[in-house]
Amino acid sequence: MKTKTFIPAGLLLAAASAAAQQAPAVKEAPLRAHLSFLADDLLEGRGTGQRGGDLAVRYLETQAAVIGLQPLANGSYRQPVKFQGTRLLPGSSIAFAAGASTLVPRLGEDVLIGTGSGRADVAFDAPLVFVGYGAIAPEEDWNDYKDADVRGKILVMMVNDPQPTAEQPNRFAGKGYTYYGRWMYKYEEALRRGAAGALLIHTTPSAAYGWNVPATSFSLERFHAPGAGNLVEGWLSEDFTRTLFKAAGFDLDTLRAAAERKDFRPVALNVSAHSEMRSSVRQVEQFNVVGIVPGSDPKLKDEALVYSAHWDHLGKAEGPADGTDRIYNGAIDNGSGAASLLAMAAAAVQKPARRSQVFLWPAAEEVGMHGAQAYVAAPAFPLKRTLADLNLDSMNFAGRTRDIGVAGAERSTLLDSAAKVAKQMGLKLAPPIPDLSGAYFRADHFQFAKAGVPAFNVGSAVFSGDGHFEFEHAHDASAARIVAFKGDYHSVKDEYHANWDLSGMLQQAQFTLNLGYEVANGKAMPAWNKGDPFSFVKR
Repeated sequence: MKTKTFIPAGLLLAAASAAAQQAPAVKEAPLRAHLSFLADDLLEGRGTGQRGGDLAVRYLETQAAVIGLQPLANGSYRQPVKFQGTRLLPGSSIAFAAGASTLVPRLGEDVLIGTGSGRADVAFDAPLVFVGYGAIAPEEDWNDYKDADVRGKILVMMVNDPQPTAEQPNRFAGKGYTYYGRWMYKYEEALRRGAAGALLIHTTPSAAYGWNVPATSFSLERFHAPGAGNLVEGWLSEDFTRTLFKAAGFDLDTLRAAAERKDFRPVALNVSAHSEMRSSVRQVEQFNVVGIVPGSDPKLKDEALVYSAHWDHLGKAEGPADGTDRIYNGAIDNGSGAASLLAMAAAAVQKPARRSQVFLWPAAEEVGMHGAQAYVAAPAFPLKRTLADLNLDSMNFAGRTRDIGVAGAERSTLLDSAAKVAKQMGLKLAPPIPDLSGAYFRADHFQFAKAGVPAFNVGSAVFSGDGHFEFEHAHDASAARIVAFKGDYHSVKDEYHANWDLSGMLQQAQFTLNLGYEVANGKAMPAWNKGDPFSFVKR
């Protein structure tokens, strides 16, 4: 008589899911071990230009070798990233002559200033010009500069984008953010146009963060590519801007309204700035860590998919050793992504995809995405043969979910691949939401997008717009933990806790690896959707 073997339904489901995944299984134990070490006080917050950052690089390259990843062509897992660090020193100042008045703002409260020029001593006089949003967007038929010559002048700009109107509800992504709205773009455009620099008018709604965020940044060491910054960069508080404009005979709100129109032209403000800045300047070398799983297909192995997760955080703050916590451990941001990438790489070497897979831990994301920018400039595989970048940053630590966030995937055919993988795993894609804070432009994948490579940040449970995630269990408690973490973001409270439920982080890592295999084993390279701004970039 034949006996029947009963297989639990859960095991059948797991087996079916594993077969559909194509990718090997990511294991939680190594993920947790890597995370607890990378977020330990021993690594002092993995700061750029600090000892803790050096320790992180040494750990990552050692683990890459243990896992069995292949190094770069030169035999090293390290890729140099060179830039300069500048810190404003006491005694620096800026003053504005407006009509018969001279206004001296309070540094740190009314105005923030710094230099990206690499010069230790900067002294200059320059006129101010209001240039609206400071945007040149050909696909929007928009040019705030028109034919104005702004060389040698300080440009005063609004942050964010021109706002949607009843006639054009979708201009500049509607209520969402575009790259033209980011402070980084505005400084870059000022530099391209030969200006002396740029001062951005801060409001919390337009910047999507309070004054404390840029104030903290400008109080610390700031980093630029060598010689690639403006003579002066900074921010103006809204109240001081209003006072300054009034002294010069202008109304801030009237100029703002004019800047919402396509026919806006730059306005000379009849204001001159005199600034004297002293800074400490040093040359910094950090390292990306890069490991490769060669493809199994003789013809396709020269093409590659990239997984990325930055290793750096804010490091150890200066100050007296009085027992106060001065270490920004960065457990979630981004020990979670760096640890997950190690666990994913350990799985990937067991079963290579048809195309090669690059595991990239960029340096210096927190201070300007310099590591990702350096990789894109000298990639392990030419960008023309790079399929996509799947980035991990600030991952889910609150339990398994029923859905997965893929914000940014809708820009390309990666959305179709993500939907297929989600279905295989019994997940659904989280509904798309407007990018109100410019999140797409704030992480390493953006450097790939700028270079024409389809890319997005996979499933961030912490910064997914409204934070929507459907948790499998204890929904209210899990969601509350995610919401509470937003208060710990970029603070010394971002520490690892041994009682964390990492099942959701493991799920997110597995989804990312599965998606990578779907793309790396696919028939065609991903492509930007027609009309997307990045579709016009030539690789």
